[in-house]
Amino acid sequence: MHSRHAASLAAVLVLAAAAALSAAAFAAGERDTILAGLLAQAKAADPALAGFSAERGAAFYRAKHAGGGEDTPSCTSCHGDNPKAPGQTRAGKAIEPLAVSVTPARFTEPAKVEKWFLRNCKGVLGRECTAQEKGDFIAFLAAQ
Repeated sequence: MHSRHAASLAAVLVLAAAAALSAAAFAAGERDTILAGLLAQAKAADPALAGFSAERGAAFYRAKHAGGGEDTPSCTSCHGDNPKAPGQTRAGKAIEPLAVSVTPARFTEPAKVEKWFLRNCKGVLGRECTAQEKGDFIAFLAAQ
């Protein structure tokens, strides 16, 4: 009986691991679809754009911007310097880490992506983010 129980447990663990990998692959596919749409928009604005850059995204994430709220001059104002760590809103509400390695569902739902970029870009920049800024930002966080 003991070996039968161990075999059943092993089978359950294998199935759970396969389900987790499948969910991660699905999330990555959804993120890739969002990035492809952003890339098409960005290339329409700048045909010379070769693609998104995690390095530009990191610089954007950490930069101090003018035009937005005085208490939110950068993404790090709420999300912190380490995107793998939780952040906190000005009102004290916890924010899940932005890094895709920690929060795999990040940037996988188009409506949520647009909602949060619209809100946060206006708060930090005082304007909407460009498609290139969004793509670079996602590329940076997908690499984290």
